[in-house]
Amino acid sequence: MAGEAEKTFATLSGLPLEVCYGAGNGVGSAERPGEFPFTRGIHPTMYRGRLWTMRQYAGFGTATETNRRFKYLLEQGQSGLSVAFDLPTQMGYDSDHPLARGETGKVGVPIDSLQDMEQLFDGIALDHVSTSMTINATASILLALYIAVAENQGVPAAKLRGTIQNDILKEYVARGTYLFPPRPSMRLITDIFAYCHEHLPAWNTISISGYHIREAGATAVQEVAFTLANGLAYVQAAVEAGLKVDEFGARLSFFFNVHNDWLEELAKFRAARRLWAHLMRERFGATSDQAMKLRFHAQTAGSTLTAQQPQNNVVRVALQALAAVLGGAQSLHTNSLDEALSLPSEEAVKLALRTQQIIAYEAGVTKTVDPLGGAHAVEALTDAIEAEARAYLAKIDAMGGMLPAIEAGWVQHEIQESAYRYQRAIESGAQQIVGVNSFVEDEAEERIQPFTVPADLERQQCERLQALRRRRDAAAVARCLEALERAARGTENLMPHILEAVRSSVTLGELCETLRQVFGKYQPTTVI
Repeated sequence: MAGEAEKTFATLSGLPLEVCYGAGNGVGSAERPGEFPFTRGIHPTMYRGRLWTMRQYAGFGTATETNRRFKYLLEQGQSGLSVAFDLPTQMGYDSDHPLARGETGKVGVPIDSLQDMEQLFDGIALDHVSTSMTINATASILLALYIAVAENQGVPAAKLRGTIQNDILKEYVARGTYLFPPRPSMRLITDIFAYCHEHLPAWNTISISGYHIREAGATAVQEVAFTLANGLAYVQAAVEAGLKVDEFGARLSFFFNVHNDWLEELAKFRAARRLWAHLMRERFGATSDQAMKLRFHAQTAGSTLTAQQPQNNVVRVALQALAAVLGGAQSLHTNSLDEALSLPSEEAVKLALRTQQIIAYEAGVTKTVDPLGGAHAVEALTDAIEAEARAYLAKIDAMGGMLPAIEAGWVQHEIQESAYRYQRAIESGAQQIVGVNSFVEDEAEERIQPFTVPADLERQQCERLQALRRRRDAAAVARCLEALERAARGTENLMPHILEAVRSSVTLGELCETLRQVFGKYQPTTVI
């Protein structure tokens, strides 16, 4: 990579460091990073050539307030944006819908229309940042809004870089922000694949997420197995839609959790990378290295943060972040110490970002690739996780794939059983959590002041939305919604219709209601 050849990499004592150890050094595996099956990393020099993207997740209050947080994080050295949307936006409701009452702006930013999206990225040049959007059921709409904002900035869609999560299958098994049944939802996803291949070649069309599966209680093995099984379902759907695996496969990305078991976590990333490369080659005949490389964003585990002794969370996050880096992450979010209590404060967010920067610039772990490759424990755990994940995939294959397994409730049941076992271990003391069931302090310990959003936020957001409805072209809105409904009842790609609608100030809620009339609403399987 640029500049890497001219640099000298050494320890603080001046001892020279090789690019990687193993091949030709007499230790560890002979496999080299950047070579199939990519166990040791997807790039030959990894962080020696380019650090991971430091991408702190942010979104709260209004688009204007979140825009200020974005600019603050960029000033502090963050290298990419990551957007958290509020629940109404995730569930396809405008802020003035009765079901949105009390939820507007609470766990993310409300985006009802192009007006909100323009405020969110005001003063941020979209051809100079990459943006990740954690959005699933409404991913096509948020992507269309992002494209429209770029157009208004004079930025061609082809220059946009970033990711939409767009992973609806994990919503059915772990998180719950779904709108439509699985099969029309899969159509929306493959429509995005096809549209981006033609118009947004640098955009990651999906971030196949194990994070929420793990947060729901899955083990590390289940996280790998169920995430890759979802990935296989998306690839199969795209192939059946006539797309070529070596083309769209290069724009797939993944999103993993980083939990507390340090060795298991870094081995998990190595195992997932190796297993995905083999699966893409064996099942779909992929020949392009880019289509077989598992690129992933990681986030430290929110479920491990404690409200008790919250300063301890700084240590937890640092160790988890180090595991992600040693495991070869391409992008990383570090949680803030106060997130078990509230939305993170500006001070806590800065400390979380500084944690990544200290690992990147002071710890020395970026100077050689896969530094723990060849360690007996790491290699054994990598092999074991891959073998156990393959066993899960065989069970899913026997059911007919991930869609039938989800529809039967089997995946949900497996996760719930693991969550139950883990909680029982905490309650019995077999699993120690410092400050919760061991080394506990009394209630007089120092408390953190929770961060809150303004009380009148919801009223202000609804007033802006209603003003937009009054001044827009109602006839154009009606035409756009009619065109979208006709297209949804047929087979053509829906992305151009959605994009045209958002340009005409059609709201997210109006678009989703139109699609609900065609696709219906998903009714979850009850699992006991």
